[in-house]
Amino acid sequence: MHAHLVFLTKYRHDVFNDQHLTRCEEITRAVCADFETELTEFNGEPSHVHLLANFPPKAAISKLVNSLKGVSSRRLRQDFPDLVQHYWQTNKL
Repeated sequence: MHAHLVFLTKYRHDVFNDQHLTRCEEITRAVCADFETELTEFNGEPSHVHLLANFPPKAAISKLVNSLKGVSSRRLRQDFPDLVQHYWQTNKL
């Protein structure tokens, strides 16, 4: 089965640069490997990332998504402490 997943940043802020996206792809591939899932495609922009995952029917998509979001967020914040500031910004009108 295939799943096209899109993960957005909080408030759709432009957060990611090329270095962040490269690290995010590495993390995502590692998580997918743990779930015996193949990450077929990965693409990102400053405010979101797209994933195309090919996963076996025995894998629960909800558990995969939960792990992808949690692990990638935690590891990116550990590797790039400057990303934390984006979590505390709010939209100013």
